Amino acid sequence: MTQTELLDLLRRVADGECRPEAAAELIGRQWSASVSGAEAVELDESVPGVCLDLGRAKRCGFPEVVFGEGKPAESVVAIFERLVSAGQTPLATRVSAEQAAAVRRAFPEAIHDPVARTVRLPRPAGRSVGMVAVVAAGTGDRPVAREAAETLRWMECGVTEIDDVGVAGLHRIVRRVPDLRRADAVVVAAGMEGALPSVVGGLVSVPVIAVPTSVGYGANFAGLAALLSMLNSCAANVVTVNIDAGFKAAFAAGLIAHAVHRRAEEGPRDA
Repeated sequence: MTQTELLDLLRRVADGECRPEAAAELIGRQWSASVSGAEAVELDESVPGVCLDLGRAKRCGFPEVVFGEGKPAESVVAIFERLVSAGQTPLATRVSAEQAAAVRRAFPEAIHDPVARTVRLPRPAGRSVGMVAVVAAGTGDRPVAREAAETLRWMECGVTEIDDVGVAGLHRIVRRVPDLRRADAVVVAAGMEGALPSVVGGLVSVPVIAVPTSVGYGANFAGLAALLSMLNSCAANVVTVNIDAGFKAAFAAGLIAHAVHRRAEEGPRDA
């Protein structure tokens, strides 16, 4: 159903020419047909044991990302090869040194970050879209923050990395406030008690995506204490993702940055 057809249907409902129930049924049939038709064709099972969603970039803005843990190195390489053949730029997270080495043998231009545990293919050179600040409370949180930063670079977003600015020395984060306020969104990775995202949330007027990390002593409970602290933040602009989920935080922040700049380029919308 095209936009024109949808608007015509809605006008008919508004004018009483079509019952809402009938319109809902028609829209549902159209949606089901599109999902089971064009999008399903873009599923690919050429890699043994893998069903690649090649239509994800069209639906969600970016291709399917490979989660490396548990996959044989040759499977990661095969997935990269299939994504490249479909005109997509691959990213893999949580990769081992063996997996990264295999990818780099197949694709010498691949970028491996051993701290982030990511490997990706570079995109064609072009301008970055927006800016996301990625903040690590301590150096122990840096692997999670680096995963976020590498994901954002794969999404073609500008990145400002701010390291070792935990709440034990508030002057460290205060002096970086100008950098934080230039960002379209902020990702904050913190372990221990997980207080830093709330502090940052009180300093900026953009979304703050909090990432609890598993860094800390016993009662940190492998990140659970930080997770609960972030979920209970009194800063209204703080939202929280899973423990150590730097990729998830970055993907959300990258979508925000792209949306902000897409709206700016499109200009004001008609009322």
